[in-house]
Amino acid sequence: MTLAELDHQDRRLNAAIGSVDIRKGFESYLDIVDTFYSEDVEVILGEGTEPVRGRDDLRSRLSEFLAPIHMMAEVGGLSVTVQSTAVPAPDGAGTDSRWEARFRAASGSTRTFSWSVKRRWKEGRVNYERHYDHHVVGLRSL
Repeated sequence: MTLAELDHQDRRLNAAIGSVDIRKGFESYLDIVDTFYSEDVEVILGEGTEPVRGRDDLRSRLSEFLAPIHMMAEVGGLSVTVQSTAVPAPDGAGTDSRWEARFRAASGSTRTFSWSVKRRWKEGRVNYERHYDHHVVGLRSL
């Protein structure tokens, strides 16, 4: 793929992630994994964490993470917004982006998580993804 094609595919992936309404369920995120990630993907979710290997393991890990967020949003009134900004990849190989997820409780309390993502693509699908530079701002409990 050319750099322009990689950027386009990355924008499509980021837009798909950002458009999901977690109140309605988290299954759309699993569909995104099936559409955009290779069978043999490797995902590193943070420093010092074991890589998640394979699309099935990624789906499982996402389900464990997203199910409680969905319940808090659907039942508890938690509002969740997710945004991304493309960042030029310094080495010109793959794509980079900066992410922000804001959680707002029914009480008005907020907590914002931000991180960066580096992706490598193979045959139009993500085959490597690393999450790094994590930051948290806001109240510990919502």
